[in-house]
Amino acid sequence: MCGIAGWVAYQRDLRSEQDTVDAMTQTMSCRGPDDAGTWIQGPAALGHRRLAIIDLPGGRQPMTVDTPDGPVAMVYSGEAYNFSELRKELAARGHRFTTDSDTEVVLHGYLEWGEAVAERLNGMYAFAIWDSREQKLVMIRDRMGIKPFYYYATDDGVLFGSEPKAILANPQVRPTVTLDGLRELFAFVKTPGHAVYEGMREVEPGTVVTLTKNGLRTRVYWTLETKQHTDDKDTSIAHVRSLLDDIVRRQLVADVPRCTLLSGGLDSSAMTALAAQQLAAEDKTVRSFAVDFVGQTENFTPDALRDTPDTPFVHDVARASKTEHQDIVLDSDQLADPEVRSKMIRARDIPMGLGDMDASLYLLFKAIREHSTVALSGESADEVFGGYKQFFDPKAREADTFPWLVQFAEHFGDDGNILTEGVTKAMGLDGYIRDSYDTAVRDVQRLDGESDFEYRMRRICYLHLTRFVRVLLDRKDRASMAVGLEVRVPFCDHRLVEYVYNTPWSLKSFDGREKSLLREATADVLPKSVYDRVKSPYPSTQDPQYAVALQGHLKDLLAKPSHPVFDLVSRDWLQRAVKVDVPQITQASRRGLERTLDLALWMDMYSPTITLS
Repeated sequence: MCGIAGWVAYQRDLRSEQDTVDAMTQTMSCRGPDDAGTWIQGPAALGHRRLAIIDLPGGRQPMTVDTPDGPVAMVYSGEAYNFSELRKELAARGHRFTTDSDTEVVLHGYLEWGEAVAERLNGMYAFAIWDSREQKLVMIRDRMGIKPFYYYATDDGVLFGSEPKAILANPQVRPTVTLDGLRELFAFVKTPGHAVYEGMREVEPGTVVTLTKNGLRTRVYWTLETKQHTDDKDTSIAHVRSLLDDIVRRQLVADVPRCTLLSGGLDSSAMTALAAQQLAAEDKTVRSFAVDFVGQTENFTPDALRDTPDTPFVHDVARASKTEHQDIVLDSDQLADPEVRSKMIRARDIPMGLGDMDASLYLLFKAIREHSTVALSGESADEVFGGYKQFFDPKAREADTFPWLVQFAEHFGDDGNILTEGVTKAMGLDGYIRDSYDTAVRDVQRLDGESDFEYRMRRICYLHLTRFVRVLLDRKDRASMAVGLEVRVPFCDHRLVEYVYNTPWSLKSFDGREKSLLREATADVLPKSVYDRVKSPYPSTQDPQYAVALQGHLKDLLAKPSHPVFDLVSRDWLQRAVKVDVPQITQASRRGLERTLDLALWMDMYSPTITLS
């Protein structure tokens, strides 16, 4: 796992720009604390920061292969879980390897198959290859968008990086945010390709972007396709289990300490139990970690989203699977600390967070990094198997909008009133969301003879897998890589995603519950308490002192009347919000306080130019 950066400028010799290339690369140091390297030849410059996971001494980058027609150089971030099979196939075709790294396998895969190497990879990856034989740059991102990848077209080429900060480190780029960028920050819909900053784009998941002297070309090599599902229930359950066993086995491969993220929910518990079962066969023990809050279990109050605290279920799994377990217990001062929030905003480059859940995720990963370098996560199982409440809420099912927005409005209220009247009017957020939804559902293919209900549920699954999950994957990646921790997501294996996507909803919920296929496929390794547990989202603190701490920090902000955040946020709203007694602070108000603090910290760090015209 690593951070990459680069620059191609056809009208320049970039050897004179070493300092700029170094600065771009240095912004990725958190993603790669173990090593650094750059490679520059004529119009192309590649930078790399390495987090060593496989073949610790042999996987240095940028990696190059000399050919009779010129060198081919690559910077690579991620893991190819099928690199051993590909290595054997390439060796049979005459390729010779000098390391045991997956990076070298991917580079030789490009030499053998060109851009089509993308279709052969199983994993999470974002990589760029400069092919001097054709004077072209090839940028490839994994199918689900697990690893981030951004680029910025210039007059004579392109800048790229794992994160926007690498591109923003180049003097050619200024952090400008237009109305569309603001809409992305507040819409919670993750428009494919959108990067918030003007002129910047994402390499979309499942896509190859190629740059030549003639410009940029984009090719989609993978997308969610509708296919007939012919397996019966028992066969489907067995196939899901077979896939999960293989996926977990592949993703446990590492030359560094590994662990699992354990929440006590079905997803992370199943993944932890499978990992423990496999490692037990090798006389090894899984380490597991969970986040908790001071007093949360003892004082837990059920609400519309969470019926039970996580910790008792976490401990049930730890005992059943015999993991070496540790709870990371946080207090409200840590969660509200502006320094912690600043680190998360710096990690994400934008103030599009989830409040205390972002802060706790960062602090959890920071604590884990003291013990492990690789962690397996249950992320994306809800999107794949249908686990969220909105999958079962008739109002969310029938709404002609993103179903999670219906749930958000119901449980958290509207935090849009924090903005000034002028900004609210200029953004026209309702229209933006409606257009985004209409664009998204146009891509959903319908089976011949598929009922209206099954087609609507297919659309809901598609929206979660192509819009919602990308928000969470990006959050997970940025928070983990900010502390040099590689988080793997077994439920994002494209084979599993394709298979389960095409199972009809009647199979996904055959017992009337969420994630029926996953529950039955892993029933033999789950404690009964977890098997019977109702879906509970990632935990959020219930300590009222958290909101008090937020109010205190924002009172300090009000003492700075010229702060640019008040170009967006209503000062009148904030003055009222910081005076509200804690029992009267609603979820929407708390969310508004978090949003305001995040916006202010982002402006302090990035000094963005915001245009509302």
